[in-house]
Amino acid sequence: MPSGKLLIVDDDRNLLELIKMRLESLDYEVTAARDEEEAKQAVVGNAYDLAVVDLQLVHQDGISLMEELRLKNPELPVIILTAHGSIESAVEAIKRGAYTYLTKPFDARELTLHIARALENRRLTSEIERLRGLLSEKYDFKNIIAKSETMRMVLESVSRIANTDSTVYIHGESGTGKEAIAQAIHLASGRKDNAFVAVNCAAIPETLLESVLFGHEKGAFTGAIKSSKGLFAQAQGGTIFLDEIGDVPLAIQAKLLRVLQERQFHPVGSEQELEVDVRIIVATNKNLEDQVKQGLFREDLFYRIHVIPIELPPLRERREDIPLLVEHFLNKFSEKMKKKVKGLTPMALQKLMFHEWPGNVRELENTIEYAVAMTTQDKITEELILPTKSGEPEDLIKPLKNARDDFEKRYLIRLLESARGNVTVAAKMSGKYRADFYTLLKKHDLDPAAFKDLKK
Repeated sequence: MPSGKLLIVDDDRNLLELIKMRLESLDYEVTAARDEEEAKQAVVGNAYDLAVVDLQLVHQDGISLMEELRLKNPELPVIILTAHGSIESAVEAIKRGAYTYLTKPFDARELTLHIARALENRRLTSEIERLRGLLSEKYDFKNIIAKSETMRMVLESVSRIANTDSTVYIHGESGTGKEAIAQAIHLASGRKDNAFVAVNCAAIPETLLESVLFGHEKGAFTGAIKSSKGLFAQAQGGTIFLDEIGDVPLAIQAKLLRVLQERQFHPVGSEQELEVDVRIIVATNKNLEDQVKQGLFREDLFYRIHVIPIELPPLRERREDIPLLVEHFLNKFSEKMKKKVKGLTPMALQKLMFHEWPGNVRELENTIEYAVAMTTQDKITEELILPTKSGEPEDLIKPLKNARDDFEKRYLIRLLESARGNVTVAAKMSGKYRADFYTLLKKHDLDPAAFKDLKK
C-alpha cells in the first residue's frame, strides 16, 4: 500500500521527473503535472494527501493554484517551491495556508523530510478531529485544545490505547484536564455505549469511601438503612475513573488491588463476592513513587495501576494553546452571560501568555469568566486579566527600552523552545529573515544549540 498519494506541479520537466522518481522510490503514489490545467484535471475525482506546487507557473502563481486546490480539499497540505529571490511571496504563501516552502535549489532529502512531517501532521489532525467529534457528541468537550505538539501526542496516545482494556495512569497538575482525557479514552473505546463513572477519591471521607466504591448491605454500619450499589457495580461494562488515587487510604488500597487483580470484590457487610467487568483509569497530581517510598501508597498497587502512563503537560508548557483556549472560553461565557465580547486587547493577551498558570486550564477558564463578567466593553482590557490583589505591590515600572528588551528576549526564548533550537523554523515563525534573527540572538546572548534537546 502506498505511503501517500501526492500531486507535484512544476513547469520544469527535468525537476518534475526527478522529484517523481525520488518519491516513487519511497513508496509514494505520485501524479506529476506540468501546468495549472493538468493539476486541476488531476484533482477531479482524486483525493490527494499532499501537493508540492511551484510558486511561478505558466499562467498563474502557485499561491492562487494552492487556494483553488484547497477549495476542493480544505485539509490538503501544500508545500511551495520558490526561487531564492521570492522569499516574501513564500512567506505570503504560509500566511495563506501553505504547510511550508522550500527554496530552489533544494536537497531532495529535505523535501522528503517535509513531506513525511506534513503527512504525519495531517494524520494526527484527522485523529484528533475524530476524537473531538466523539467528545462533542456526548459531552461537548470542544475545550480539548491540541495545537501544541505535547497535547497532540497525548491525543495520539489516547487513540492508540482506547480499544485496549489496560489500566491507564494519568499524571498531571491540578487543572490540566485529567478527567477530560479519561472521558476521551472511554468514548474512543468499545465501551463507549456503557457507563463512564468518575469519582474524586480525595473528596470523599475515608469512612465512606469503601462503601461509595464497593457498595454495602443493609445494616452494614450505622445509618445503612438499605443496601446500596457501589460505583464499581454501576460502571459494569464501562469505565471507572478514580481521580486523585494517591489520596486513597491504605486499608482501601488493598481492596482496590484485589479488584485490579481478580475483578472481584465484596460489598461492605456482605459475604457474597461480586464480579465486575470495567476499564479502570486512575489519575493523580502526586508523585506516587515518592508516596511508595514514604509508605503512604502500596508498591504492588502502584505497579498494577501504572500500566499505560499518560503525562499531561501543564499550561505553561503548552502556551501555543492559550489563544485557542481563550477563544473557546470567551465564546462560552459571552453566550452564557449574553454579552457581545469580541476578543482581548493585545496587552491583555500578552499578559495571559506570560503568566505561569499554577492552576492550569481551570485557572485560565476562571480568569476569562471573571473578565467577561466584569467588562463593560466589547474587548477585554489588560486590567481585567489577573488583577493585582489588594495589598499586593504592582510590578515596578521599567524604562520602555528595558521592558522592550525583556519582552524581546522572552519572545526569542519561547520561539527557540517551540522550534527546538531550529533557527530556520524559529525565524519563519517570527516573520524575520534568518540573518536578522541571528542578529537578535547575538544581541540577547542566546545559543540555539541549548534548545535542541528540550522536551516539548
